[in-house]
Order: sequence, then structure tokens, then C-alpha cells
Amino acid sequence: MLKTVGIWRVLLLGLMALSWLSAVSGCDLASDDGKLKIGLLPILDVLPLYVADQEGFFRDEGVQVELVPFASALERDVAFQAGQIDGEVNDLVSTALLNKDQDRARVVRTAMRATPEKAMFVTLASGKNSISKPADLKGVEVAVSMNTVIEYAVDRLLQAEGLAPGDIAKTDVPKIPVRLELLDKGNVAAACLPEPLASLAVVNGARIVVDDRSHPEYGQSVVTVSTGALARKPAAMKRFLSAYERAVAAINAQPEKYRSLLIDKGRVPKPVQNSFQMPVFPQAGVPAQSEVNDVLQWMKGKSLLNKDLPYDQLVTDSYLPKRN
Repeated sequence: MLKTVGIWRVLLLGLMALSWLSAVSGCDLASDDGKLKIGLLPILDVLPLYVADQEGFFRDEGVQVELVPFASALERDVAFQAGQIDGEVNDLVSTALLNKDQDRARVVRTAMRATPEKAMFVTLASGKNSISKPADLKGVEVAVSMNTVIEYAVDRLLQAEGLAPGDIAKTDVPKIPVRLELLDKGNVAAACLPEPLASLAVVNGARIVVDDRSHPEYGQSVVTVSTGALARKPAAMKRFLSAYERAVAAINAQPEKYRSLLIDKGRVPKPVQNSFQMPVFPQAGVPAQSEVNDVLQWMKGKSLLNKDLPYDQLVTDSYLPKRN
């Protein structure tokens, strides 16, 4: 009898221990300390985050956000994979690559999008040649950063203008300033550049051949966060995106108020600082499934992905502010 009681006592203690461990684990997963680290490059797309910080929107919403600058996308993505940052402003190609071998990331918001008035990615011809229209680029090497959203934009935009995939030639020039310099000197016939360097290239004599104003679905950036941060800090993520929305509204209402901040954080070159058109940032939303699927299809064709990635394993709108 005593032996039986002892066994039951051991089992009871074991169940209590398991219950305690489960509770501790659950608390850890659900813990939300209200702190986020977001990795940023010196690009136009990140302006809302700096405005939210400058205007105190993060503080007002009750979330502590550390904006972590990076010099390159590679450094930013390495930090993301190492868990050193909770999120970043990037693009759909980058997010898909983060999820290639492990479920790491979700797009929670569109950061910037091309519009009929404002381009994001521009393919330009050097002022030292006579190229003027997309058909002129048949078989002509366009300087791009291979296996990135820049190459995706070039492929899709030229195909939309009637070039077959076999007509599109490219040369790999990963560093944007080098790409600009080669274009200026005529050492490459054409190049794809993001804004505001595309505007600088035009000032320097280059000609716009094609850009994403006519096909905005091919030009966008996104806010991507880690699946771990979403699991541990759901409330902080919602507060973060509420502050982000307030910043977008502030910029769109008074764009010139934030020109100096854009010039500083977006590295707008001096020759175009006064003339550069302030961007209009999109309201809360995420990329459409058709847009995501097109990027994934392109990546699979390039052997950058070897499996399908379901839309809901790349994108979620669950943390966006609810519209009234």
C-alpha cells in the first residue's frame, strides 16, 4: 500500500512539473516586452519609420522601436537570420529567400509602391548611345544586380514591352553607385537603378527607357518581420504598425515638412535634392497574391527557389490597423 502511494506521489509531482514547464513555456512565447529592432538601409522606402520615431508616434502607441541602420542588404539579412533584428524593410524576393530553407519571415505591410506618377525602378540608357525605347534593348546588356528585385523588375518590364525572355541580356553589377558610374561614363549601354539615383542619372544625361510607372505591380517594397517576433510580440507589432500608419498619413499630408529627413535618411544626391518629387506612401495593405505568385514564379525560373511557398506563409495582414 505504501509503495502504491509512493508511485502516485511521484506521478503527481511529475504532472505538476510538466504543468509548470508548460506554463513557463507558454508565458515565454506570449511575452510581449513592447520592444522591436528594425533593420533599415539608406533608401527612400524607410522614411515612415524615421518620421514615426521623430514625431513620437512609436512612443504614443506604447512601443519601443530601435531603428538599426545597415550599409548593405546582405548585412541586414544576415542580422535578420541571426535574430539580431525583429524586422526589416526589404522586398518580396528578399523575403522569399529568407523563407527558402526555413519558415523565418512574414510580410506585414507594403512599404512603398510604384504609381503612375512615381517610379521605383528605372531602366535607363547611357547618354552616349542612341537607345531610346524598350525594343532598342533587344540583345543589349543591361547592368543589374542579379538574383534581386532589380533583375526581376528588368525582366518583367521588358517582357511587358514585348521583348521575349531570350531577347533580354544582363550584366551583373551589384553595387548601385558603381552601376550609376558605369552608366554615366558609357561603359554600360543601359542600367536599372532605383530612385533617387535614377533621377540623378537623368540629370547626368541618361535617358529613361522603361520604368514601373506603367506597371506598378512590378515595383514595391515591403516590411518583413520574423515569425519569432510575431509569436512573442504580437501586441508590440500591432502598435508598431499603428505608429507606422500615422507616419504615412503625416508624410502624405505635409510631404515638404519631411524633405530634409528624406534627403538625410534616403541619401538623396545633392543635384536632385530640391527637385526630387516627394514620394506618396501607400496606406495600410499587403501585396496581392497575384503579385507574390509572379515573384515566386520568376524565382523558380531562376532556380532561386526549389519549392512552392504558399501565400499565407509569406504574407499576413493580421497585424495591420483595422480601418473604420
